[in-house]
Amino acid sequence: MAHRSRLLAIILGSYLMIVLDVSIVINALPRIHHALGFSATGLSWVQNAYTLTFGGLLLLGARAGDILGRRRMFVAGIALFTIASLAAGTAQSASWLLAARAFQGAGAAIAAPSTLALLMTSFPEGPARTRAVSYYAAVAGGGGSVGLVLGGILTSWLSWRWGLFINVPIGVALVLAAPRVLPETERRTGHFDLAGAATSTLGMFALVYGIVRAGSAGWGERFTVASLTAGLVLLATFVLNERHAAQPITPLRLFSSRERVGAYVARILFVGAMFGQFFFLTQYLQGVEGFSPVEAGVAFLPLTVVMFATTPTVPALVARFGNARVLSGGIVVALAGMAWLSRVGPNTPYVTGIAVPMAILGLGASFSFGPLTSAGVAGVAAEDAGAASGLVNVAHQLGGSLGLGVLVTVFASALPAAGLAHAISTALTVGTGMLAAALAVVLLVIRRPAPVVAPVPIREEREALVDELAA
Repeated sequence: MAHRSRLLAIILGSYLMIVLDVSIVINALPRIHHALGFSATGLSWVQNAYTLTFGGLLLLGARAGDILGRRRMFVAGIALFTIASLAAGTAQSASWLLAARAFQGAGAAIAAPSTLALLMTSFPEGPARTRAVSYYAAVAGGGGSVGLVLGGILTSWLSWRWGLFINVPIGVALVLAAPRVLPETERRTGHFDLAGAATSTLGMFALVYGIVRAGSAGWGERFTVASLTAGLVLLATFVLNERHAAQPITPLRLFSSRERVGAYVARILFVGAMFGQFFFLTQYLQGVEGFSPVEAGVAFLPLTVVMFATTPTVPALVARFGNARVLSGGIVVALAGMAWLSRVGPNTPYVTGIAVPMAILGLGASFSFGPLTSAGVAGVAAEDAGAASGLVNVAHQLGGSLGLGVLVTVFASALPAAGLAHAISTALTVGTGMLAAALAVVLLVIRRPAPVVAPVPIREEREALVDELAA
């Protein structure tokens, strides 16, 4: 039991560090903007350079863990992530920072799939695994808000660079502790699907770049159209490659379950809305309300505290009401919170206009991320655990990148005419629509039972067999 506790601590600690880096720089974005000379839309690439590389290489990272050993790849990924964090913290230009953020994403992509896979294989199915997955999901969902608070404190008291430097001592400690606690999995013979990794990563980059560019250049601009077209072609090529690859990084059999497919799609939509909320409310609090970075970080505490306080209740709720019902209820609550937040304006009071709906959103998120994670790996065979966990993380990172790309485009289109506060309100309204779409996916795909094929009566089956033999 003590060994499992240490194992869970390392898994959760490493995944928290990885998830934190998605949001820990958000409160520092205004200062990074001026320090390194980013444009208004280019600033979103401080996030996207990390999340897209992370999401694009996750499947290859999962495959590497299956072939080379999950503990080995976990240590390698954390080591790369740590070195890249040091490089990002010392960045002297926008291109330097973006390159380092991309290498951080690559390190995270190598390490993250092994975390959930090791958790799934180390905890037997039942209450122990449900509890461990719930904590993992809490880190996935709440880590972003923790990053906002921590990033705000470090930016105000020290420098925006310390939001990146903080990974270095944590990463070193994890690299030293992992070989002593984490079990190693058996190495397997196999091949790496480099074509699949390249087409999926480049396809997502091109698609998000086209969406973000459309916000400033327009949807009909030739580079926007070319980028969107290239993204769709590359992603279609990825699917075709996976159908014919001898050892694909994404076995298409993982999509044979409508529950898993629904969980991936719903997660993309849900995380897209959550990332947008973090990104735009941070700018609202600092740009409209005049909060400092640390004040803006602390302002997210209602979401963080409620989310972590209610997460331990999720396993009991799932046991009583079922995974799909808890998930549906969680998204409904989150939808209400996001709709309330989308009403922000130039004079919105913090307590009633931001803190209360944030707490509601946090409650809904805590009831949603655990069931979404469980549904995303439901019924997966042991040999596909790495690929399935990779897909869960891909959906999470892809949702953040695509969602932020769409909402940045909406924001940029509304900003000239509406002003900062109303442009943010418009973006959050579209985020509310994303949560509504996630709810529709859950109700129509996950909760709605698959059609059942009626069995052939024994007598008719016997007569058909006789006719076939006679022929």
